[in-house]
Amino acid sequence: MKKMPKDTFHNDDAILDVYEKPELGHGILLSMQHLFAMFGSTVLVPILVGINPSIALLSSGIGTLVHMLLTHFKIPAYLGSSFAFVATMQALMRQDGYPAIAQGAIAAGLVYVIVALVIAKIGSDWVNKVLPPIVVGPIIIVIGLSLATTAANDAMMKGTKYNLTYFGVAIFTLVMTLIFQMCFKGFTSLVSIMLGIVCGYALSCVLGIVDFSGVVKAAWFSMPALDVPGISYHFKWYPAAILTMAPIAFVTMTEHMGHIMVLNSLTKRNFFKNPGLHRTMMGDGLSTIIAGFIGGPPTTSY
Repeated sequence: MKKMPKDTFHNDDAILDVYEKPELGHGILLSMQHLFAMFGSTVLVPILVGINPSIALLSSGIGTLVHMLLTHFKIPAYLGSSFAFVATMQALMRQDGYPAIAQGAIAAGLVYVIVALVIAKIGSDWVNKVLPPIVVGPIIIVIGLSLATTAANDAMMKGTKYNLTYFGVAIFTLVMTLIFQMCFKGFTSLVSIMLGIVCGYALSCVLGIVDFSGVVKAAWFSMPALDVPGISYHFKWYPAAILTMAPIAFVTMTEHMGHIMVLNSLTKRNFFKNPGLHRTMMGDGLSTIIAGFIGGPPTTSY
């Protein structure tokens, strides 16, 4: 077990507390589940927008490390691609390409930085008054429900046509996940998502849905083709992109604070105070700025 800092305490209700480490085997399986859970969303956003998923993964990893450093490794969070910007990014990509998205992402990140500096100056007590849980909850729900169409299409359709095989695999994956979660106890229930994915993938292979040709042709190691505005393109200002994407930062800030509220409830800690909401906001903002500079989509806390 990792030694806990003096300013923390043990949560007796937690199976594993924030600073505890599981056994090596359990840790590997839990890490794989975390990877599967976060990977899908992180690469889906760039795929929907037309951005290289490998760059999104790179910017996500760098952003997460920056967030961890700024929060002194106290926040159990991951910085992945944000769905709140998808519709706006799709429109900007069609009209002006990625340089416009990059400037919008950097502007959104700067909004985070400014708000973080304000919170550092005057404190975070006002946040709960302006954005109580009853307000934050519906906003997070709306962001999630905005993906309902994409989820339904992926689960039921092959291209533009409905496909019962795809739908059957989706339902099988869901049912297996629920069985592992509800009918098993102990560690098996903790890795129900990973086990459900494995079962669904195995059935997909049996039914011939999985195409391995891309895997066979892919290089074992390769560097992401960074899409850096100002290097890949002649620099040009996109004020419409900045004015469109920057305000969305206030939506993702609400989502960010909702995640911190959930973490507070789960861990019985107050992350608004320690390490401080200004640090978590600053980490999120810098992550999005980094993404904009290297060619990825804006990020948010998962």
